[in-house]
Amino acid sequence: MFGSCTITQAKVAVYTVPTDAPEADGTFSWTSTTMVLVRLEAGDERGTGYTYADAATGTLVQSLLDKVVRGKDVFEHGAILQAMYHQVRNSGETGITSMAISAIDNALWDLRARLLDTPLVSLLGSVRDGIPVYGSGGFTSYNDAQLQSQLGGWAEHGFRMVKMKVGTHPGDDLRRVEVARQAIGDATELFVDANGAYTVTQALQLGHQFGEQNVRWFEEPVSSDNLGGLGDVRSRAPIGMDIAAGEYGYTAWYFDRMLKANAVSVLQADATRCGGISGFLNTAALCWAANMPLSSHCGPSMHVHVCCAVPRAIHMEFFHDHVRIERMFFDGFCEPVDGVMSPDRSRPGAGLTLKEKDAAQYLV
Repeated sequence: MFGSCTITQAKVAVYTVPTDAPEADGTFSWTSTTMVLVRLEAGDERGTGYTYADAATGTLVQSLLDKVVRGKDVFEHGAILQAMYHQVRNSGETGITSMAISAIDNALWDLRARLLDTPLVSLLGSVRDGIPVYGSGGFTSYNDAQLQSQLGGWAEHGFRMVKMKVGTHPGDDLRRVEVARQAIGDATELFVDANGAYTVTQALQLGHQFGEQNVRWFEEPVSSDNLGGLGDVRSRAPIGMDIAAGEYGYTAWYFDRMLKANAVSVLQADATRCGGISGFLNTAALCWAANMPLSSHCGPSMHVHVCCAVPRAIHMEFFHDHVRIERMFFDGFCEPVDGVMSPDRSRPGAGLTLKEKDAAQYLV
């Protein structure tokens, strides 16, 4: 069915792309986004995986590729993954360590599917044809016109959900939410993301004020490490408003603790951070056992296949920065249709081919 399964080439490249405007959320601001991209070769096939992380992650990726990955059989994926975790024991398993492993794991999944000449969603086991996405941006650095143009544009293109950032200036957040609601109309669901900027008291007060604008999703109203505080907000939030967190989860036990604390009503996970698609599948299993809805964080091209293969997934984040980069960098980017993103089942693997000439100008 396929030729050699030995990984003969294993390379990493780091790209930094300036944003199209200054961006900020409730606890951070930035003017560029960095992608760490892994390419693995076996036989005549090449697999691609990536993470969005600091450029220093690339150094660790290269070390793992040299010490653990190159020369291995790609279908010994589980053994490779365990060997990588053993290799990083003294560095710790979270942060850029997990991001590095995630990028490699994602490339392994892509390469396996390509060697089998099948789309990744089929290898994983499809449960749906496509999955809804929510437009995500609405940065706190945007003025009202930028906010309305971006969120209103998504609504006009059939997105049924959009998300904006809050928390930089709490006293102005309700007004900004009202501006956003005017732009998207009543039929589009409005989400807000505080990135942990509020205290519990602020989150409770603003949450009820946001509820008057029919905000249906309140992400990280307080720090995601404050499980007690998240639980307080969840238990006292307006009826119909989900409390979500999990984007900073790197390990299965992190997600397990969050679920056992009843801290959220929707769990988020990021396959570019949580151990790759393998880690995302682990998290999906926890959600299955807990009867908990699951939503992917950022990097839509790295999630569309796996989110169409896990039962508890309800939607994906269509994050402005990452969408912009993935459109620039890859042939095979799957454009949403009426707010739904679907894997291209005519292409093997994740269906992405790097446009090397277009990406080269951003190489670090």
